[in-house]
Amino acid sequence: MRFENVGLRYGNGPEVLQDVTFALGPGSFHFLTGASGTGKTSLLSLLYLARRPSRGLIGIFGRDITAMKRDDLPPIRRRLGVVFQDFRLLDHLSALDNVALPLRVAGVSESDIQKHVPELLTWVGLADHINAKPPTLSGGQKQRVAIARAVINRPDVLVADEPTGNVDDRIAFRLLHLFAELNRLGTTVVIATHNETLVRRFRFPRLNLAGGGRLEVLPPLADVEEGAAEGGSPAAPGAMAGVGPVPPASLAARSDG
Repeated sequence: MRFENVGLRYGNGPEVLQDVTFALGPGSFHFLTGASGTGKTSLLSLLYLARRPSRGLIGIFGRDITAMKRDDLPPIRRRLGVVFQDFRLLDHLSALDNVALPLRVAGVSESDIQKHVPELLTWVGLADHINAKPPTLSGGQKQRVAIARAVINRPDVLVADEPTGNVDDRIAFRLLHLFAELNRLGTTVVIATHNETLVRRFRFPRLNLAGGGRLEVLPPLADVEEGAAEGGSPAAPGAMAGVGPVPPASLAARSDG
């Protein structure tokens, strides 16, 4: 994915993003950082194709999305996974059915769904909550359901908006280990966060938005906790409670269904 001189404004207002230029290599991992009001949510909406830029070029999977017709976007979006800050789970559906939604939309067989979805929910530590509905789950459990839904189709790109904002530090570290594990499987990951402790502990480069909606690509912050891994690869096998050292078969290859 690449952005070239991208600008974004709402209506006739000033640009909230100005001349944003960067590239995300396949299998890369970046934090998206910046103070409140600098345009992180706006940039995320461009990354998962909810909006089009006011100017500039956005290329993804070899296509210029700014020149694509609206009807051509759904197949591109199906290759993206999104974790929203407010989860956006359907309260009347079980954890299993929430995670299964992208597969059902893609036409995956029910037998495959019943095989892979419980496997993934077990892998993220929710084996005892597969049939639970969101109102009965804790914030951390809802977040893991949302993450499982975002990755069940093995997206090429995963975008997460403050995925640790509603959980305590212990759960936050576990969730970041999970994202790092998914990244090792080949998924490009972008995580927006205000949590500097996580950014320092997990040594990945940063897309940092400053005042005026301008972006700069920065190196990883130095880790500050003993035992933090080097080289941007902090997750140890089984680092998250309930997660086995080998990812489930449902993540072994992206479904093309």
